[in-house]
Amino acid sequence: MDDTAPPAASRLALAAREALEDGGLLAANIEAFAPRKAQQDLAAAVAEAFQSRGTLIAEAGTGTGKTFAYLVPALLSGMKTIVSTGTRALQDQLYHRDLPRVRDALGVGLKTALLKGRANYLCHHRMQLAKGEPRFHSREMAAQFQRIVAWAGRTRMGDLAEVEGLGEESPLVPMVTSTTDNCLGSDCPFFSECFVVQARQRAQSADLVVVNHHLLLADLALKQEGFGEILPGAQAFVVDEAHQLPDLASQFFGEALSARPLVELARDAIAECKEVPSALATLQEPARELEQATRALRSAMDDLPVRGTRQRAAELEAAEAAQDALAHALATMQAALEPLESAAPGFEACLFRARDYSARLRRWRDPAPTAEAEDPSPPPADPDDRAPPTLPGDVDSVRWYELSARGFRLSRTPLDVSAPLAEHRERSRAAWVFTSATLAIGGRFEHYARKLGLEAPRTLLAPSPFDWPRQALCYLPRGLPEPASRDYGAALLDAVRPVLEASGGRAFLLFASHRALREVAALLRAAEAPWPLFVQGEAPRGLLLERFRASGNGVLLGAASFREGVDVAGEALSVVVIDKLPFGAPDDPVFEARLEAIRRAGGNPFRDEQLPQAVIALKQGAGRLIRSEGDRGVLVLCDPRLLGKSYGRVFLDSLPPLPQSRDIDDVQAFFGGECKPPVPTPTGEDLF
Repeated sequence: MDDTAPPAASRLALAAREALEDGGLLAANIEAFAPRKAQQDLAAAVAEAFQSRGTLIAEAGTGTGKTFAYLVPALLSGMKTIVSTGTRALQDQLYHRDLPRVRDALGVGLKTALLKGRANYLCHHRMQLAKGEPRFHSREMAAQFQRIVAWAGRTRMGDLAEVEGLGEESPLVPMVTSTTDNCLGSDCPFFSECFVVQARQRAQSADLVVVNHHLLLADLALKQEGFGEILPGAQAFVVDEAHQLPDLASQFFGEALSARPLVELARDAIAECKEVPSALATLQEPARELEQATRALRSAMDDLPVRGTRQRAAELEAAEAAQDALAHALATMQAALEPLESAAPGFEACLFRARDYSARLRRWRDPAPTAEAEDPSPPPADPDDRAPPTLPGDVDSVRWYELSARGFRLSRTPLDVSAPLAEHRERSRAAWVFTSATLAIGGRFEHYARKLGLEAPRTLLAPSPFDWPRQALCYLPRGLPEPASRDYGAALLDAVRPVLEASGGRAFLLFASHRALREVAALLRAAEAPWPLFVQGEAPRGLLLERFRASGNGVLLGAASFREGVDVAGEALSVVVIDKLPFGAPDDPVFEARLEAIRRAGGNPFRDEQLPQAVIALKQGAGRLIRSEGDRGVLVLCDPRLLGKSYGRVFLDSLPPLPQSRDIDDVQAFFGGECKPPVPTPTGEDLF
């Protein structure tokens, strides 16, 4: 045996580095690949975590190339790996574009699979039920349904993303897909053709599976309840866009009851009568009562704020009476379905849903456990894919509601998910890698590690390779009033307009609230701004971005949803303006409950939760500016608290090393083509 050979934990790291170096396999086989030291460091750290079955938290600055950095060691290791991304769009990009390029460049023959949640796959049974139903609101909707039927006869994967023009929010999607509630499992007449089953089988036999966070977390929540796992057992997990995980985990370890599933239960019960026509007389009135009770509850909540606590909702007598009526309607539906349970598998599934929804409503209204509330079963038809576990009272959870234009959602959300997440990681005995461009607060990871229950993880801060002094400038305007001032919007526009004139538009204006967004949009229009304006809420997000890119000089006004997942490289985007430090909304019941829990535990809510959350949100917004080595742009941070409050330094220290200025002349010179040296951070008397 060669005693000079590197230890096993180092060999994979060395191979990963070599593959990503100048002259390595990726440079030799991928056109325009550029070696980056930060990428090599990240790949080596991922490899070490894989080999040691350890845990790594890694922040990879924009431009690091983190996707290649974790795919290379994952593919070279030969370990069974789950890669989870933040959205389905990123999932498709990773699987269809990035993964094949890296796999081919490395010359490895590992088997890969793409696995999405069941709402992405066509359900033959649901499609058959929808045929002939008078549920199409327009000719266009009916024509699109016929296109889905035609596509269903030729698709191999059943992924609805293949259907051109079918958006995720289309009302057709729930009509042709199954849910955990309405799936018939092995009792389905189309079980042998089920696209969900086939996708899971492919994942079971693959070496590397690409999923999204929703599916990953659904699996973790189900394992906690003791059902079988959706995802195959893996030796390593890579969680990309990992900053999203704590908040998403709170949803999946909680439970909710919303309007749409209630209405769908009523309609599905009637649709199942096709198989047993005599059942229609029994179910028609209970179904009508359930639909009416659901709509009546939404109407009764009109006088409530858009979101609030269970206690706030209880103050409205009309809402309490409407909940009584909904509980009665669910009980009536349950009683009508019980004699029909054995008549058809669909009725059995509907009965389970009626019992489950009744129990959820009871638990939302009164968390005290009862035997009936805790056991609404028979067991579900598909025990591998059930709802998350019920919560033990209200000690560690918050009950709250949220209203939409025509619906509602009644939720119970745990305040701390670190324990169940830590338990699952421990049980998996796998390597875990958490990576994102926005995880660290002032270069430290304690806040994120605490959220996920990580004890002494290895950490890595892989800096962005961009030339910040040449590519970017951070402008902090002088003279702005306090953000709470009534005239803040007008003052902000006065400060920002010279920047937009210097850049010729080409800007994102990101706001902490929709109210501020609408105010500045109105001011810009009243002033007859010379740039095309694209305002969130006036068109779908994707269409706004498409029009913005095509305009060449547009100004897009957006709120929180535009802080991340938006990639506009090149000259189309040269300015990002952030109006205020993005502290959590005061009307968010979950956020407020977390702050109160920290206070009760003797912590400092501002230091421990509000400040870290705001820093991450600011980093996400700032990250829209520079997306490639060729980009140049100005980040405008308007909030005077950045320099007037001691905590402002935490925000500035968490940003990339942008040169900073308070002088509009520097902005004008930047867009005039002059590359200025870094400007020292203002201090002392220079602050104002």
